[in-house]
Amino acid sequence: MKIFLKTEDEIELMRKANQLVAATLAEVGRHIKPGVTTLQLDAVAEEFIRDHGAQPTFKGFPNPNGPDFPGSICTSVNDVVVHGIPDSNTVLRDGDIISVDCGTLLDGFNGDSCYTFCVGEISPEVGHLLSVTKQALYKGIEQATAGHHVGDIGSAVQELCEANGYGVVRELTGHGIGRKMHEDPQVPNYGRRGNGVTLKAGMCIAIEPMITMGGREIYMMPDRWTIRTRDGKPAAHFEHTIAIYKGRAEILSSFDEIEQQEVKQY
Repeated sequence: MKIFLKTEDEIELMRKANQLVAATLAEVGRHIKPGVTTLQLDAVAEEFIRDHGAQPTFKGFPNPNGPDFPGSICTSVNDVVVHGIPDSNTVLRDGDIISVDCGTLLDGFNGDSCYTFCVGEISPEVGHLLSVTKQALYKGIEQATAGHHVGDIGSAVQELCEANGYGVVRELTGHGIGRKMHEDPQVPNYGRRGNGVTLKAGMCIAIEPMITMGGREIYMMPDRWTIRTRDGKPAAHFEHTIAIYKGRAEILSSFDEIEQQEVKQY
């Protein structure tokens, strides 16, 4: 395992890449409504990222077991947990949820964040899943301080989500991030306090709870990317990239603009 600690200058570059991800997600969010296809959202994201001098990291992302990823964002609707491929056949409907995962490469460093959006009016039950999953992300971030362990993050996420009767996906994790999109260490959404890699100041990680309304079992579609819940129930996914310091974590990405839009919308 090779963990790269970042300098303050490198963290500043990470911040810029992640602020662009945040702005991209907000731009995509403005276009999310019934009747829109996920391919249309992908075009919005790619144009926005390239117009700001960056590359969409996901575009052409290598898959050792299948084709490279064709989209600039992952668009995961309802029971798709992660890695949904944007296409012209997936049309958003009132009551859907869609997790939009986005990555940018800007000035040599990566940004990575995900937000689960509502399409029109969603059910209270699905709304609660989204609320708890987002809360779990921040519970995990609270534990991400120098001297703590990766298991402290996972335990905080797992405890809140399972207390609400939700499933915590085991096969997919958060990760270190920097010059590469995926670096060490892996950051599971479950675990025991005091276990796992010790967190150090200068580490940058992406924490990303992937939480299911029903069972935690998942399966992969024949496209070798799309991951769905085994029972067909919805899943939520929220992700922030953070920098770890002594006594605190700094969130490098942001949901502020998205949440302001949601207030206006509802």
